[in-house]
Amino acid sequence: MTKQYKRVLVKLSGEALSGEGNRILNGDMLTTVAEKLSQLAKEGTQVCVVIGAGNIWRGARQNGLDVDRVRGDHMGMLATLINSIAMQDYILKTGVCARVMSAVQIQQFCEPYAQYKAIECLEKGEIVILACGVGYPFFSTDTGMMLRAAELKCEAVLSAKNVDGIYDKDPAIYPDAKKFDTLTYSEMLSRGLKAIDQSAAAIGEENKIKTVLFPLSDPENIILAAHGENIGTLLCN
Repeated sequence: MTKQYKRVLVKLSGEALSGEGNRILNGDMLTTVAEKLSQLAKEGTQVCVVIGAGNIWRGARQNGLDVDRVRGDHMGMLATLINSIAMQDYILKTGVCARVMSAVQIQQFCEPYAQYKAIECLEKGEIVILACGVGYPFFSTDTGMMLRAAELKCEAVLSAKNVDGIYDKDPAIYPDAKKFDTLTYSEMLSRGLKAIDQSAAAIGEENKIKTVLFPLSDPENIILAAHGENIGTLLCN
């Protein structure tokens, strides 16, 4: 199998890391995902990681609570930091260096994000975990991942989700839903599909970043996506 991408950003769904059941984080899932990320780093792929926080908190969907949107988004950013520190710990246990960089300064827990420092660490073979989104409210994790992928000159975003790709309609409701193998950003937007938000799609399209959306139900898919295998749905220009 030939390695396709030199530098990738892996986006992990917070819900996917919770595994089965009602736990916030699943130790078995963390162990397996950390092993796959470390395997990529050992192969020579430069890996940065963004983790969602849906297993803990979503600022825009608050499960019946009434928290101001700005403060709700701040809570979501902090939740991504919890997931990021957990993933760092599990990666370190594999023998690969991992560091957490936060868009919000929380220096007792991790270091502040800096573009050139992050690139320097990636080039040394370290895995860089990017926490707290872009540091401002009203920006989704999707927008944050694509902005960081552009800043860090990633060839591809590998977006691991609870679903196995992009469909023309909700497969949970419509049994005849059709899955796309390849889709352009403009086609996705014109069809009104919400695989990633509009801001993220615009950044990806402008910077010619490929995005592979695939299921994390089998963490081996992270390796397959990084190797350019035909899994999930490829979003590109």
